[in-house]
Amino acid sequence: MASGLNNGTRLFRGCRTLLDSLKSTTQAYSSAAAVSPKGELKASGAAASRKKSEAGEKKEGNRSGGIFKSVQVSPALAGFLGMSESSRSEAVKQIWSYIKLNDLQNPANKRQINCDEKLKAIFDGRENVGILEIGKLLSPHFVKSSS
Repeated sequence: MASGLNNGTRLFRGCRTLLDSLKSTTQAYSSAAAVSPKGELKASGAAASRKKSEAGEKKEGNRSGGIFKSVQVSPALAGFLGMSESSRSEAVKQIWSYIKLNDLQNPANKRQINCDEKLKAIFDGRENVGILEIGKLLSPHFVKSSS
């Protein structure tokens, strides 16, 4: 048994020696790769991409199309919003502020909205509307342009 223990100890010392030599070789290669031909240190991949994104100009979002485009709305939605032309995003914001102001969310299920008379006019006379249904139910109220 004692000879097995000695063999294991010798083997472990040999591995340590190999690992130390491997560590020094790896450090030499990594430090050589991190230095540019001009002698300057290069940034790591993540740091380099971060510098590029900080240096580059941020894109300004085009807020004139899609859901941000103001279009003609139906008389029912115009009566609710108080304007005859609105973007989809603005209409949803105003509807949500109305829902929050009048506490129309179902307390037991926050994904359900209990419609009052004003919301029934917009949502096809339905008593309850799910949050994910709002977009679908608002879609007919936006008049398609003939462009």
